[in-house]
Amino acid sequence: MRTLQLHNTGVEEVRAVLVGIDTGKDDFPESMAELALLAESAGSIPSASVIGRRGSVDPSLFIRSGKANELLRAMKEHDAELAIVNHAISPTQQRNLERHLGKHVIDRTGLILDIFAQRAKSHLGKTQVELANVRYRMSRLVRAWSHLERQKGGIGLRGGPGETQMELDRRMLATKAKRLEAELAKLQRQQRTQRRARARNEVFSVSLVGYTNAGKSTLFNALTKAGTYAADQLFATLDTTSRRVHLEEGRQIVLSDTVGFIRELPHQLVEAFRATLDETVHADLILHVIDACSPVAKEQQAQVEAVLKEIGADGIPRLEVMNKIDLMPQTFTKGAHIERDIHGVPYRVFISAQAGMGLDLLRECLCEFAHRTDKLKVEHADVHHQKAHGDLLQPLTDRPETADFDFHSTRNYSPNTP
Repeated sequence: MRTLQLHNTGVEEVRAVLVGIDTGKDDFPESMAELALLAESAGSIPSASVIGRRGSVDPSLFIRSGKANELLRAMKEHDAELAIVNHAISPTQQRNLERHLGKHVIDRTGLILDIFAQRAKSHLGKTQVELANVRYRMSRLVRAWSHLERQKGGIGLRGGPGETQMELDRRMLATKAKRLEAELAKLQRQQRTQRRARARNEVFSVSLVGYTNAGKSTLFNALTKAGTYAADQLFATLDTTSRRVHLEEGRQIVLSDTVGFIRELPHQLVEAFRATLDETVHADLILHVIDACSPVAKEQQAQVEAVLKEIGADGIPRLEVMNKIDLMPQTFTKGAHIERDIHGVPYRVFISAQAGMGLDLLRECLCEFAHRTDKLKVEHADVHHQKAHGDLLQPLTDRPETADFDFHSTRNYSPNTP
């Protein structure tokens, strides 16, 4: 299958034209802005955008012929070699659009997979990304070259129809997928062994989750002094990192930083990254890091919640960490503080990991959750059953609705505004 690598290898970056269909969703402008950031993260230069507005897509080209011609003119004008579509498109639509443009076309799923392939460093991360790529390629064999339509016979089969090249490619990819799945299963067994060791030592485990670029790795470094890579870019880190955090009275917890989430996260990645996301599923507490100054923070939070539900982690107690409050005007925030439910349990804390604001309050919350869990473990013998139902801590329904953070009060605010 023909693919275009966007990796930055020191050569001139690839110019790209972004393509989007506005179907009336409120977050469409933010989605297109996010696509530009994704393109830059992959090593390309977004040079122009072509936007269509309609309720449905064209089954042949994804965009109507008029927009396809407009896209062709834009690519010629900007000398672009790549069209990036802000949606998941079918193999047939991708093939037809490439034939019409005479240029490469990649959809949102393929773009995210390319970024993941660049950023994975550990053996586990590389295996997961490779498996996701294999599954993606298996679903797109239809767009391969014309030689896939030819048939060839082997010894003893002359004169008969042999296997098509497409069938051979599909078998090869299926074999590779099985090998990678077996390798992932082995790595998951190793992870389970490590988790059992932590459970025997009664170590309280905390998992960081959040939308990509919400500041998870920065917060992880601030709490653990681990020095892991953190940057103002999408998917700066992929590999799960776990470190011990020392709290008051000699108490220790294990904090794990996980891959960031994003809207329309490819299903292939969710499936392949279950080995990484297992750290979240088996955590005692989830810290959901939210970019408090983002104009679409509410929508980003919903995307994370959807993925947590998909991997079976929606029942685990969690604490919302409203990050980057130092970038917000004082009229929008009370500064670093803790919000509690009617039972006095923390459910939201406002901090700035970059500026170091509120980290002492976050540590205070972690201590409270750890002590509360210890107390409940004494009271309840069947702790694993309780964790499976997510009732180790007070249910989320007991939180005061009037205390919800007004994300939309910052919708028109930009951190770059003087």
